[in-house]
Amino acid sequence: MYKATLGATALALTTTAATAGGIERSSNDYGFLFTPGNAFSLGHAIVTPTVSGEYAPALGGGSTGNMARSYGSFSFSAKTDLNDKLSLGIYHNQAYGANAAYSQGFYTGLTADWQSKQTSLIAKYKIADRFSVFGGARYVLSTADIVIPDQMIRASTAAGVAAGITQIQAGIAQLTAAGAPATDPRLIALQTQLAQTTAYGTAVATAAPGAFQYTANGAQRGDFGYTIGAAYEIPDIALRVALTYESAVTHKFGTTESLPFFGIPTDSTTEIEMPQSLALDFQTGIAAGTLLFGGVKWTEWSAWEVRTPGYESVTGDEVTGFDSDTITWKLGIGKQFNDNLSAFAQVTYEAGDGGVASRLAPTDGRTSFGIGAQFTEGAHKLRVGAEYVKLGDATDASGTEFTGNSAWGVGVSYTANF
Repeated sequence: MYKATLGATALALTTTAATAGGIERSSNDYGFLFTPGNAFSLGHAIVTPTVSGEYAPALGGGSTGNMARSYGSFSFSAKTDLNDKLSLGIYHNQAYGANAAYSQGFYTGLTADWQSKQTSLIAKYKIADRFSVFGGARYVLSTADIVIPDQMIRASTAAGVAAGITQIQAGIAQLTAAGAPATDPRLIALQTQLAQTTAYGTAVATAAPGAFQYTANGAQRGDFGYTIGAAYEIPDIALRVALTYESAVTHKFGTTESLPFFGIPTDSTTEIEMPQSLALDFQTGIAAGTLLFGGVKWTEWSAWEVRTPGYESVTGDEVTGFDSDTITWKLGIGKQFNDNLSAFAQVTYEAGDGGVASRLAPTDGRTSFGIGAQFTEGAHKLRVGAEYVKLGDATDASGTEFTGNSAWGVGVSYTANF
């Protein structure tokens, strides 16, 4: 047997996950709990996405411009061995986030901002030489804001009125062709409905600028979830397989909404579920100083939607959401060149589902490639890395097509054992 000296934690760069399923930006590295002794780690990543599309002809054509904004992500983790069986770890990161803003064409003014901070307290217990269990509490603190500009809601409302008028006129024509007299109650009812709908259409067309602009603010809210997991190890060959479940975290935001034309209630409660997930991760030595690692993670993003009461009362629909769950695959290899230098390369893949894309997250699947290096000096480790992400093409409900999009992520982290 041989011993691979390159640990998986040394390869887990905070730069990976430059973009992920749903609005996930970073996740806890539970492999850090298996670091020998006491340790802490600091990390920071900067991600620059480019997401743009071409408007459908019905919306005037032309480019949407880049609707995705760059962002930074900070993480901190620390662990300590309480005895030879029990370890305790704490994590803090920015697990979820979104920052969409259109500045060109028909969607100009459509913006969404979601910010989250996650803190987790996780314990690991070694129940046998090769078996461990771990688990604990997660606390997620989030805020959310969204703006849908006047022209988008005004246009959809006007289109609905026009369709209604056409339908009513067809009903009147059908009754008239069948010889219905002017006193026919059905005809009178349709003519009354036509007059009311026409008057409503006039009110829509002449409404003051901004009357159809929708805004919603979700006040900062913190809620708890939990993590449970189990791992099997063979330390002599650097083998570890871990299964981790993270529960959903349900936020009940105090929400302030505004849509002047419809006079919707301004204060309400909006329930939004941050999804549950199940991940299987592995690492194993395949030669002296060489490590193969990877994993697969399922996340229930189909459970995530923003369905504010006021907006739903007017439109009967959600503000935004995701149709499908995501399955993320990762495979990588690491190589230790000497006591001071090691490096890795990895590929990550999420399949697209081909469904209708959200205007606030108009991509479908991804393939990413990451590389990085670690420099070790005694108890200190410095890791740097970069990742390129090819984002899948997508089409939203209006027929606007988003193609050829990508993202870059770069990051650095520092770990010290003490």
